[in-house]
Amino acid sequence: MTGQESPEERSPEERAPDGRPLDERAARRGTGRRRFLGLAGGAAAGVGLTACGTGSGSANRALAATASSGAGGSSGAAPGGTGSAAPSPQRENDKPGNPDWRIGNAGPDQAIEGWADKVSVLPGESFGLHVSTTAPGYKVSAYRMGWYGGARGRLVWQSDQLPGTKQSAAALDPHTRMISTDWSKSTTVDTTGWPEGSYLLRLDAADGAGQRYVPVTVRSAVTAGKLVVVNAVATWQAYNTWSGYNLYNGENGAYATRSLVVSFDRPYHEYDGAGLFMVYETPLIALAERLGLPLAYTTSTDLAGQPGLLKGALAVLSLGHDEYWSPEQRANVAAARDAGTNLAILGANCCFRRVRYEPSPTGPDRQVVCYKDSFQQDPGYKAGGLPTNDYRVAPHADPESSLLGVIYDGYPVDAPYVVGDPGHWLFAGTGVQAGDSFAHLVGVEYDRVNTGFDTPRPIEILAHSPVVCEGRKSFSDTAFYRAPSGAGVFASGTMRWVESLDASGDGSSGADHAMDARTAAMTQRVTENLLQAFAAGPAGAAHPPQDNVAAVYGT
Repeated sequence: MTGQESPEERSPEERAPDGRPLDERAARRGTGRRRFLGLAGGAAAGVGLTACGTGSGSANRALAATASSGAGGSSGAAPGGTGSAAPSPQRENDKPGNPDWRIGNAGPDQAIEGWADKVSVLPGESFGLHVSTTAPGYKVSAYRMGWYGGARGRLVWQSDQLPGTKQSAAALDPHTRMISTDWSKSTTVDTTGWPEGSYLLRLDAADGAGQRYVPVTVRSAVTAGKLVVVNAVATWQAYNTWSGYNLYNGENGAYATRSLVVSFDRPYHEYDGAGLFMVYETPLIALAERLGLPLAYTTSTDLAGQPGLLKGALAVLSLGHDEYWSPEQRANVAAARDAGTNLAILGANCCFRRVRYEPSPTGPDRQVVCYKDSFQQDPGYKAGGLPTNDYRVAPHADPESSLLGVIYDGYPVDAPYVVGDPGHWLFAGTGVQAGDSFAHLVGVEYDRVNTGFDTPRPIEILAHSPVVCEGRKSFSDTAFYRAPSGAGVFASGTMRWVESLDASGDGSSGADHAMDARTAAMTQRVTENLLQAFAAGPAGAAHPPQDNVAAVYGT
């Protein structure tokens, strides 16, 4: 901990954890593209927390069935469509998948790109696609992401050929440095017959000019009796560098010129338009659907705007990188926990930044406001609202540990994961022994139990992994606590947990930081044990934790 301010923050596109520049153009294609986002990982240090510390400075960091064209109209068939009733994830994953959902030819910049004017829709609702392309035409294919016998995606709907148009350049707001577009709606997509789930729409420009993704969630109206997968769209947008600006970097990559507000009215740059969804969320979705568990789907914005959405839910699943939460989302998740809903934090640096949603020209909650250390300039704060800064920082300090049990401790690290209690029920079937380690599983960011902050008890530390973060010794902790309601709350303590589910050690899974198949086997089994226990009801009551903080930390 230095307590000194750093001049800027690194975005995931600029530096690998070893500090080397990444070839961003190569990173967007093929093996290079897949490797790049995993290497960078995405960081979340910030005001109130220096890199690897808890000082006062700013941190240095890396990280259906029809579509009608707005220009005349066309329609397409829904392959395998089953009418208006949305099948359950269990039945859905018995269907054959389409492994060709992956992008094989991104093409040059601006060959084709687009965004959806709704982050999520209910089954049967419509949304608009805003597409810009240099090609004379394009097609849209909607793939639901899941297991599908290992294919990971199924073609649910496809448009006919639609006319292509090159739309206007991005606009930069002079006050907030927000990037947005005023692109006209290119086509309207009707989701009648689409199952609930997380989707990637693939845009294919004519004549093979290029391809891009557009993510959208077909959300669940009811979550009772289900495990709720939360697409962390606010965090995707915070890291989105499309047109050169996000909540970390602006002109010339400088932190001082970063955006203070980011808009959903623009394409995602990372992963050919998929944002952070690919590395941090798809492996967990595939595992959960392979297990045949009862799943519901929603987004961070939906959790914020619908107080009763989690009523009766079995669990809330926060995936690999879920950093940006509004106070409303946090309050609604906490209320669900207090009513007996389990909570799984399958990442690190969760619920770290406090944000506010504001409308854009296309609808409500389409802009994410986060001024960080400049919160006093925020018009919303000046008007009496909460500051859009780190939750643990005054004014209105509310550290995330009171909800999660663990608290974000630093960046960047790359360290082995060390098993502490091999007899714990979560490690059942893994064959691990005390002290067993799994290389590279801890990183790029990590959490720990720190009773210097508000920490729910009883809490049990299952893995206690030593780390050295820019010269400072600390630990990454996997922990489980019981809430008074009987709900269980699990935190992995590392951002690489979801990514590790696909690890092979050779990079073939996308971006696995050299984590090997042995690591994947362990994290898969622990995650299966966790999800199955959470599906059975309040897991803290069924599996009471034995508080061991004093034994582990000696205090």
